[in-house]
Amino acid sequence: MAEITTKPRPKPFSIPRQPMPEQPPSVRVNNFNEVPYGFTADLAVLEAQRCIQCKNPACVKGCPVSVQIPEFIDLVAKGKFAEAAKKIKETNALPAVCGRVCPQEEQCEAPCVLGKKGEPVAIGRLERFVADYERVTGNVEIPKPGTPTGKKVAIVGGGPAGLTVAGDLIQFGHDVTIFEALHKAGGVLMYGIPEFRLPKDIVQAEIEYIQKCGAKLECDVVIGKTITVDELLEEEGFDAVFIGTGAGLPYFMNIPGENLIGVYSANEYLTRANLMKAYDFPTSDTPLSKVNNVAVVGGGNVAMDAARTAKRMGAENVYVIYRRSKKEMPARIEEIHHAEEEGIDFRLLNNPLQFIGNEDGWVTEVECEKMELGEPDASGRRRPVPIKGSEYKLPIDVVIMSIGNGANPLVPATTPGLDTNKWGNILADQETGKTSKKGVFAGGDIVIGAATVILAMGAGRKAAAAMNDYLLTGNW
Repeated sequence: MAEITTKPRPKPFSIPRQPMPEQPPSVRVNNFNEVPYGFTADLAVLEAQRCIQCKNPACVKGCPVSVQIPEFIDLVAKGKFAEAAKKIKETNALPAVCGRVCPQEEQCEAPCVLGKKGEPVAIGRLERFVADYERVTGNVEIPKPGTPTGKKVAIVGGGPAGLTVAGDLIQFGHDVTIFEALHKAGGVLMYGIPEFRLPKDIVQAEIEYIQKCGAKLECDVVIGKTITVDELLEEEGFDAVFIGTGAGLPYFMNIPGENLIGVYSANEYLTRANLMKAYDFPTSDTPLSKVNNVAVVGGGNVAMDAARTAKRMGAENVYVIYRRSKKEMPARIEEIHHAEEEGIDFRLLNNPLQFIGNEDGWVTEVECEKMELGEPDASGRRRPVPIKGSEYKLPIDVVIMSIGNGANPLVPATTPGLDTNKWGNILADQETGKTSKKGVFAGGDIVIGAATVILAMGAGRKAAAAMNDYLLTGNW
């Protein structure tokens, strides 16, 4: 990944969007290695040269953490990869993660001028490239923390929101401690997103960067059980608390048979596979059932992750059962495409009615009914309507329920004075993260419900700025 001397730039509109090399489907379904290989230096420079350097770049407005996109891309085009990584890290402490899992097609790339007549600049792929370049070449520059303020901040949850808050508050000069319930920090980056989409050594490197910047990390600490928010504030000397505990409460359909053996929530299935390395059994001792027929219920990114993981775990048939059509699926187009390439069987316009088991309590079948699309519902998507008499049964050995997640209830339940809505999400100001309890801020999925990594990070940046103001002025 050596820096290169660039040639005179060709005209941007004459350069097609550069494809990213990746493992062939027939190979990757047999391993957990990352699917895309990433750009080479030459491909990165060529892709960066497509950027026309708009005077009023809409791409920056589309980024929840306001990365100065034209500036970092210009540095890539000049072969200044380390400088490009440094530019991104001015506002984004987790570029290697964001370059892989952000829905750029809906955010920074959506308003790209080139996309109006062709394809937008591959901003996410370039972000990934420079972050990887920085890490692989050892050019990671650790910024000095701000002048110490004497203020202590506790961050509850070491996921994307919490890590972002920590990175920013360290730069403001505050003493920061992250409390993580699991044995490794990273939140959904560690337990939710599979190795083949987001390698764990990359997540670990990003976390270590935050620690090297000055944040302290304490794992295996369950706030609400080990210690409460009030005890952090009143007994442990913390001046403010940020809650970023995410949306880790799985939803179910409440249909017959959901309590049968072999019915997993996507949370459990992916946590076992990712954080606890079930794919490496028996070297790692948290196994998953290795079976032939798996049904995944849902159509989002988590459903794609679960289905593709099941395929790699050895399932011969993996069915994605989704009650709407492909057009309405909330998963990223890229994730659906990869799943299709890998042989996932999409049972669209289908809805589970019940799961059927044997005398030993193991799930053996799913009964589905076929659907058709009616009028749009509150989400703007056409409502699925059952087709009478269309019921059928499908033999299965494992079910993975992936229909969404609710707010983690532990911290709100043990924190008097912390208001929540009817779904259990903490009520917090969207611009500041302030909650109903003085000194307590919140952001990410625990506030807005299950969403994307970058939206959680955006909320973290806003909360960090507001927390800094509170810590310095005392104003609430």
